[in-house]
Amino acid sequence: MSVVRVAIAGAGGRMGGALLDAAHATEGVALGAALDVKAGARGDVAIATDVERALRDCDVLIDFTRPEGTMVHVEACRKARRGIVIGTTGFTPSQLQQIRDAAREIPVMLAPNMSVGVNVMLKLVELAARALGPDYDIDVFEMHHKLKVDAPSGTALRLGEVAAAARATSLDRDGVFERHGHTGERKPGTIGFSVARGGDVVGDHTVYFAGPGERIEITHRSSSRATYAQGAMRAASFVASKAPGLYDMEDVLGLR
Repeated sequence: MSVVRVAIAGAGGRMGGALLDAAHATEGVALGAALDVKAGARGDVAIATDVERALRDCDVLIDFTRPEGTMVHVEACRKARRGIVIGTTGFTPSQLQQIRDAAREIPVMLAPNMSVGVNVMLKLVELAARALGPDYDIDVFEMHHKLKVDAPSGTALRLGEVAAAARATSLDRDGVFERHGHTGERKPGTIGFSVARGGDVVGDHTVYFAGPGERIEITHRSSSRATYAQGAMRAASFVASKAPGLYDMEDVLGLR
C-alpha cells in the first residue's frame, strides 16, 4: 500500500490537534508537515510556517483554518501541483470562485463537514425533502462552541441547500436567516435557520420537517472532532490519486 504524506494547516489549534492524531493513527497516511502562523511544537511534532517548503515533501494539504489562510494555501498547492482537502467554512463568493479555478489545475476536496455521519444525514435530508413535499415546513437548527466565528455553520447551510435543491429551489430565493419582531405568518416554501453559540459544543445540527399532524427531526451531534479528522484522512487518500477537479464527501464516500 502506498502511503499518502499529508501536511496539516492550523496544527496548533483544536482541530489541528485532532488532525495530527488522526494522521498518526490512520493506516496508509503519514504526517509530512505541520503548519501554523507561528512556528513551534505540539508534543514531539515540529510546527513550521513555510507552506511552500512543506509541500515539497507532501502529497496533500489538509486545511481547517480561516478563509484568508486557506486561500493562501490553495495558491501554494496550485503552484506546487499538490492536492488540497478543505474543511474551512465562511468563504465569500469570490473566494469560492478562486477555489473552483484552482480545481481546474489540482484536485480539490471541499466540504463544510467531513463527518461520515453528517454526509449520510445530507442524503437523508435530501430524501425527506423530496418525499414529504411542500406541505412540510423546513427549519435548520445548529449549535457550536462559543469561539466559532461564522453563522450559520457551513454544515447548516449545506443541509439547507440540499433540502432546497430537492424542492427545485434555492436558499437565495427561499432561505430565511433572521426572525425578529412582527414577522407575520410563515411564507410557504421557506427554509428557516436558527443558531446557538455557547460552551464547548463541537457541533449539533437538526433539520425539522413540520407537517400537518406530525414532525420529523433528523439530527446529528458531534461529541469529538475526531470524526471530522478521520473523514479528512479518507479525503486525503482519495484526493492523492485523483485528477484535477472539485470533489466533495459524496465522491469520497461513494454516495452519488
